[in-house]
Amino acid sequence: MLGQPQFKRLRRLRGHPLMQRMLQDVTLHPSDLIYPIFVRSGKKIRGAIPSMPGIFQFSPDTALEELKALEQTGVKSFILFGITETHRKNAKGDDAHDPDNAVCKTLELVRKKKLDLYAMTDLCYCASTSHGHCGILSKHSHEVVDNDATIDRLGEQALVHARAGADLVAPSGMMDGAVAAIRKALDAGQFKHVPIMSYAIKYASAFYGPFRDAAESAPGFGNRKSYQMDPRRRREALQEAREDLEQGADILMVKPGLPYLDILRDLREEFFAPLAAYQVSGEYAMIKAAGREKWIDETAVTIESLVALKRGGANLILTYFAKEIAPKLEG
Repeated sequence: MLGQPQFKRLRRLRGHPLMQRMLQDVTLHPSDLIYPIFVRSGKKIRGAIPSMPGIFQFSPDTALEELKALEQTGVKSFILFGITETHRKNAKGDDAHDPDNAVCKTLELVRKKKLDLYAMTDLCYCASTSHGHCGILSKHSHEVVDNDATIDRLGEQALVHARAGADLVAPSGMMDGAVAAIRKALDAGQFKHVPIMSYAIKYASAFYGPFRDAAESAPGFGNRKSYQMDPRRRREALQEAREDLEQGADILMVKPGLPYLDILRDLREEFFAPLAAYQVSGEYAMIKAAGREKWIDETAVTIESLVALKRGGANLILTYFAKEIAPKLEG
């Protein structure tokens, strides 16, 4: 009709579900997901974590059973977080270097049973030190983490994990020069093939509370703002990422995930390196709590939040939902 305003009928391509699938820009597959596992020494342990419903502390034997179940979902990788018993914690976090610790024992069982899973390990000291900080305290001030003393020990920790069978190591403590120290140690130890996924962008976030319950890793004093990043600083993320890539990082991680989608997008536009995003414990706990109260459709919200991380630029997503959500992704 003469004079009728012209407009594009974008809904034409939304009318059929097959067309909707054909035109997706972002797809989410179980193999995109990495499942965090908390392990501690002992046997037959499967301890519930109240602030993270459905997530448990495992001993190596029960962790193996959990990983066997994970293998059936199509998720291809996991990351181990070690928990040190209180009586074994000390100022230097020596349990993190023990080849008989829970992380190493779990890796050995996975290798022995030949599970078709890619094994990642977290490198840090917060769960093994008596003070709960991510490194060795300075001799001059017991309230300051000694950066250089810590990175030397991180290289040793990486070797312990690589010898036990880790496919990849992931330093999370935000120590300057950590990637270079770990790369040097791995190369010298004949583990040049082991990649490093750096927690390059890790903010001092309020979303970590449930994780600290799970890993028993809350700082005994102060906070971690002197080494984790200020949420109000955006451009610093590019500098941190560039430094870690130059030092030998193979994958860069942004943590937390959803509250920092802008940072994830900044990195995707700036770098070609693979990116990971961590959907952290606070994000998980909030979705679980709202789902329990029937305020949201838990499955739909979980998938939407994971798709947002993929859309933002993540190749890989660390998520506590991995095992339960993977079977629901195909549809």
